[in-house]
Amino acid sequence: MAKTSKKGGHKFIFILGGVMSGVGKGIATASIGKILVARGLSVNLVKVDPYLNVDAGTMNPTEHGEVFVLESGLETDQDMGNYERFLNRDLGPEDYMTSGLVYKTVIERERNLGYGGKFVEAIPHVRDEIANRLKHSAKMGKSDVTVVEIGGTLGDFSNALFIDAARLIHLQHPNDVLFVLVSYLPVPSTIGEMKTKPTQIAVRQLNAYGVQPDFLIARSSHALDQKRKEKLATWCNMRPDRVISAPDVDSIYDVPLNFERDKLSDTLLTALGKNVKRASDMAEWKKFASHAHNGRQSVKIGIVGKYFDTGDFVLSDAYLSVIEAIKFSAYQLGVKPDIHWLNAKDFQKNPAKVKELKEYDGIIVPGGFGETGIEGKINVIKFCREQKLPYFGLCYGMQLMVVEFARNVALKRDANTTEINPKTPHPVIDILPEQRAKLAAKDYGGSMRLGAYPCKLRSGTIAEAAYGAKTVSERHRHRYEVNPNYIMKLTEAGLKFSGVSPDHTLMEIAELPKEKHPFMLGTQFHPELKARPLAPHPLFTAFLKAALATKKKSNSAKLSPSRLLRYTTPQPTR
Repeated sequence: MAKTSKKGGHKFIFILGGVMSGVGKGIATASIGKILVARGLSVNLVKVDPYLNVDAGTMNPTEHGEVFVLESGLETDQDMGNYERFLNRDLGPEDYMTSGLVYKTVIERERNLGYGGKFVEAIPHVRDEIANRLKHSAKMGKSDVTVVEIGGTLGDFSNALFIDAARLIHLQHPNDVLFVLVSYLPVPSTIGEMKTKPTQIAVRQLNAYGVQPDFLIARSSHALDQKRKEKLATWCNMRPDRVISAPDVDSIYDVPLNFERDKLSDTLLTALGKNVKRASDMAEWKKFASHAHNGRQSVKIGIVGKYFDTGDFVLSDAYLSVIEAIKFSAYQLGVKPDIHWLNAKDFQKNPAKVKELKEYDGIIVPGGFGETGIEGKINVIKFCREQKLPYFGLCYGMQLMVVEFARNVALKRDANTTEINPKTPHPVIDILPEQRAKLAAKDYGGSMRLGAYPCKLRSGTIAEAAYGAKTVSERHRHRYEVNPNYIMKLTEAGLKFSGVSPDHTLMEIAELPKEKHPFMLGTQFHPELKARPLAPHPLFTAFLKAALATKKKSNSAKLSPSRLLRYTTPQPTR
């Protein structure tokens, strides 16, 4: 017999996808979390991914977007990054799960006789493991409400057990669980009318699982009119005020504000039986979101990456956190970021193409793995160093900055990283000794430095000035490090390691002195993972300040009196 619960129990909100993927389940989940926090509730957000990978660590970014690393070191889906950014706090490993992780746990328990010799099946054992993990997440988060995004779309075989686990929790706690369906309403150009039938069919598909959605978030290119709200309410068996219009917006940070225009937090709290008198406090968020539509000037930033090749399309999701980190700092400085995707392979095939970088105010080389486009990135880094163009290297971008400096300044022409050339005579970047055995055994999923590590900053450096601190903590995701055997030679040649591990063995930040270059800095860690809308990352802000200064200097040179005289005064003829 199902357990019953009182209205005052812990609340669960399950977010499910309708007729197609990629329409904003993750942003809807993050936004619901945001508006509930703004009403004074404690919220934890959970992402459920139905794939059989144990975590997201071994997936190519072109397959599933960027890998977001938590403080704990768990490699997760990029939606976890949005969750942290919207909530403005860290999430724990219990807030993420995959089918692979769940099955691995169940199988290991069975191997250890954890089920006492019982016949282990998907239902109830796997389903119950999912439900128990969700309850554990709520307990660890000490929250009032747990909002769970179930990945995939309705009808996917892979997420059926997660939906059934949600149904089980609802059966046990009928007064404490809500279901929210995010579904797309197309407006075919040849018809010119918003069509509701695909969403109606999605609701029927959900009903087949034994679940009735309580709310419908209607995604579309246009706002939902009252007539279609009423039509959806009739055919989807819900009240019209629980059909929420979610039209396309210029900025994802407008979504929580749009939800509140439909009084979604009021309706959710009523449905959950929560009597919350506190008014919504979104003032700071509104101020931040408004910056996305304003800006006195723009700053042009080029991101030189390798994960842009997806047929005829550009997959910017591979560098999602980098893009958002640029935006946060740009908004703080009152400027609009003009971001361009530059394929590293183009600069490898045609090294002279680097001259085109003169039109940019700053260049970022983000993280990555493997040899594709590496020499192109090194050509870009060399150009930035020589032309004093602000450069920011992230993880691999820092390692390649060291390689370029070793080759062209420290006079080790054949210097390299052993990731690319294991036999290089000058391995300025090399693998951690303790990871060699794991790589030899092809244990790629456990062979990296992952999660938060402390970093000591050296006085009088760009890094220390940016942070305004002596010690910081940043998140890592890499296998290779600056080779200790070359640190002295690189330092003597002029490269400054401004951030190091507490024991001084690992080089965390490399930079050129400010008197030599306006901003040439690389980090072994991923600072973008800790950038938040209301707390921009100081290194991104320092980089953009340098880019703006470079732009101002360039514009001043173009408009100098001597140049103006040349263009406005007729020249004498012979």
